[in-house]
Amino acid sequence: MPAFLLSDMSEKPARLAIRPQSSRQQIADYINHAFETSDIVEICEAIGAVTHLHNISDIAKKSGIARVSVYRAFADERHPNFKTVLSVLDAMGLRLQVRVRRGGRARPTRSKSGSYVQK
Repeated sequence: MPAFLLSDMSEKPARLAIRPQSSRQQIADYINHAFETSDIVEICEAIGAVTHLHNISDIAKKSGIARVSVYRAFADERHPNFKTVLSVLDAMGLRLQVRVRRGGRARPTRSKSGSYVQK
């Protein structure tokens, strides 16, 4: 178990800690852990915490988003739009990647003939 994993005595799973001296991999793990929860508030809190480890003016410039908007996008329990999330992650040198997970998927579409349609 990584050293930056903090144990929490509540029912919630252990939460990762992020520090200014965290490596890029630890930062990526921190955000990925939030995405694994599927909790939009936790995801935004994680991205917001990571933005504070970077120069906000640089993030704003590279993402094309006003500096104050970067602060606001991930503050409190706000839900930034997807373009903002992708732009901020990209400005910090991170990328969102989709992975296949087991179970819980929607059924494929069927054609009128009854066979499955690949889209």
